[in-house]
Amino acid sequence: MQSGMINRVAVTPANVTDADGAKHVMPRSGAACADKGYVGAIPEMLRRGIHPMVIKRNNMKDKNADLDRWLTKLRAPYEGTFSKQNKRVRYKGVAKNQGAEFMYAIAFNFRRLLVLNPA
Repeated sequence: MQSGMINRVAVTPANVTDADGAKHVMPRSGAACADKGYVGAIPEMLRRGIHPMVIKRNNMKDKNADLDRWLTKLRAPYEGTFSKQNKRVRYKGVAKNQGAEFMYAIAFNFRRLLVLNPA
């Protein structure tokens, strides 16, 4: 997360929720910083030994507004990575779109590498 580079890419069909698709991109250790769409993935994160840094929904009993505000500020610089990406797919089929997203991630990481290491 410190470098802002994309480490994992996964494409799922539209009928799969973000929480169900999170298992494909979760880190092996450490923490997972995510938005409200990944609240359902918290039990899986805990099972894998990952610290869930997930913003809670407003109707949740254990919601902590101060913690959520801090997490939002922490995530803000990295949200730009995905905000500039087109939200529509170009191809039909998960495999073709997975390849396209993988190539996008490689191109993004090369551009990011030039910013991190200009020499």
